[in-house]
Parts: sequence; structure tokens; C-alpha cells
Amino acid sequence: MADAVATNRKARHNYSIEDTVEAGIVLTGTEVKSLRAGHCSLQEGYAVVRDGEVILKGVHIAPYQEGSFANVEAVRDRKLLLHRQEARKLAIKLRERGYTLVPLKLYFLRGNAKVELGLAKGKTQVDKRHKLREEDEKRKVQEAMKRFSRGERA
Repeated sequence: MADAVATNRKARHNYSIEDTVEAGIVLTGTEVKSLRAGHCSLQEGYAVVRDGEVILKGVHIAPYQEGSFANVEAVRDRKLLLHRQEARKLAIKLRERGYTLVPLKLYFLRGNAKVELGLAKGKTQVDKRHKLREEDEKRKVQEAMKRFSRGERA
């Protein structure tokens, strides 16, 4: 896979991602140039299914520096390109309580802009703390095993 133009690192912290989907994104020429320069933020982004189409909202793509009247708004609704069946499946899942579609990564694949969407359920503060504690314990165990294999004593 190609290098990511933008990633939403907070998404995996705030949500538990149950499924991912790759979708094309409809952009204007200056937006593509701005993306290639790396001027994009997915932090506030989310996607909705409206009339059988998936729409990406809240994603900030900065106006292209060298652009003129062709520049568009930085934050606007952008249509995502998915097969009809995929959009229908996502719509059914989104009707369930607590699910949302969040953009995880934006990248170029063979010259086309793609966005990786995650079907996510929100985490509570307790879940977040629990996961951080588990990761910390796992890190300590790995460190202790590394010391033990070198023959050191604690």
C-alpha cells in the first residue's frame, strides 16, 4: 500500500474499529495538489450514508497555495466512491445504535485518492484507561523477558 497522506491516530484511541472499508474520494484538481503536499486533517471527519451514497464530512483539506479561483472550501462534504452493495451494508450497520464511520487514513493508490473508513463503536473513558493499562503491562512483561534472556536479575 502507498504511504499515507494523513492518518487519524486518535480514531483508534476513541473508537473500537470493527471493520474497515476502502473507498475512492471525489476531489477537485486543487484539492489533489494540496493532498499531495500533505495538507489534510482527518481529526474531525466522519461519514454518513445519504440516499444510497456515502458522504465524507468534516475533513479539512487546506486550499492549495498556488491555486486561484479554482480553490474550494477547506471543509466541505465529499462524495465517496463505493459499490452499491457496500454502501447498503454500511447503511444497515449505521442504523444500529452506537456505530459510526470514521476516516482512518487518506492515501494515494495508483494515482487515485483513497480513504480507509472504519466502522467504529465509541469507547468509554474506562475502556480507554483499561487498554492503556494493558499495553503498559504488556510492555513491562516484554522488558522483563528481554532482561531475563540476557541473564540480568531484577
